Amino acid sequence: MALTEADWIWMDGALAPWREAKVHVLTHALHYGTGVIEGTRAHGTPRGPAVFRLDDHLRRLRESAHILGFAIPYDSAALRTATLDLIAANGHESCYLRHVAHLGYGEMGPIIQPAADVGVFVAGWEWGAYLGADAADRGIRLATSSWRRNDPNVLPPAAKATAGYLNAALAKTAAVRAGYDEALLLSGDGYVSECSAANVFAVRGGVLYTPPAASGALRGITQDTVLTLAADLGIPVRVENLLRSDLYTADEVLISGTAVDIVPVASLDDREVGTGLITRKLQAAYAAAVTGADERYAHWLTYVRR
Repeated sequence: MALTEADWIWMDGALAPWREAKVHVLTHALHYGTGVIEGTRAHGTPRGPAVFRLDDHLRRLRESAHILGFAIPYDSAALRTATLDLIAANGHESCYLRHVAHLGYGEMGPIIQPAADVGVFVAGWEWGAYLGADAADRGIRLATSSWRRNDPNVLPPAAKATAGYLNAALAKTAAVRAGYDEALLLSGDGYVSECSAANVFAVRGGVLYTPPAASGALRGITQDTVLTLAADLGIPVRVENLLRSDLYTADEVLISGTAVDIVPVASLDDREVGTGLITRKLQAAYAAAVTGADERYAHWLTYVRR
């Protein structure tokens, strides 16, 4: 997944040329995973590019840092302005955005110093469908990983921390090398948790189910969007524990995330899984929400005004 470079990255208060946005090799987060991240998207709309649920992403970034025990030296208003300025400077009509706050240079040792130097940057680049251009139509091949999702008492899943993504990377890499598109991780007690970078849903008897945070699943912003859209479409929703066998026998299985959008699952562990009407309804509703076509969700859009 090679990066499509842009012109600028916002870094510690100013725009820096893409190739000059660098950190020291002794940056604390490089050695100990002491960083927090958000993945966000700007979509093209009739009124120009708009970032979807930007304030919610910035709120979670701050909450993640608080859980880890450090503070971000910019408030949400400053980061909102930085994000919009970056999109305008790069001339993007749509793009993927990565917000990062991390412990920087000056301290060593596996301890989080609340007063440590904290670096912050926002990057944006053109990034298409994470799981492939046709994944939204054909569905993906999903495999249950031998790697378990981080236990809440090992790494806090409520914090979207860089350290936690080693767990995701190991699972995703093993799945792709075995010929699958994505990995499904189970919790330590065997319940369905999430995919490497997406929440998972099952449709059974017209009801939409998704695992709770207690399973190790991130409280996904796109997950919350899907649940809201489903309720507005009159689809009953439940947040409760699921077993792998519940997905095998589901009427439909789908995954969601900022990078993946909403994608159906065609098979899990080489067992065909149903794809159908509810997934298609949610895909259409999501597309209308992020592009400004459905005014009911206008409050989720932050427009880039040039």
